[in-house]
Amino acid sequence: MNAKPQPAAAPATTALKVTQIGNSLGVILPKEVLAQLKVGKGDSLFVTELSDGVTLRAYDDTFAQQMAVAREIMRKRRNVLRELAK
Repeated sequence: MNAKPQPAAAPATTALKVTQIGNSLGVILPKEVLAQLKVGKGDSLFVTELSDGVTLRAYDDTFAQQMAVAREIMRKRRNVLRELAK
């Protein structure tokens, strides 16, 4: 039985080094990670803060609009949300 070779996947964990980029600091994403995110030069990414770190995702207009609506609701209803969090 001949199995078709699969493209190499990016490792689940990749160590990245912080480097100087002009007057800023940044990281260089390996081409495998860029391919997995389906992004290239000039594209935008979302960085989402989690309790145990961050996630990195390709920019999505629909998601951006949903987050804007969610932020507005959280701003307007912050007192209710504080009570529910107790």
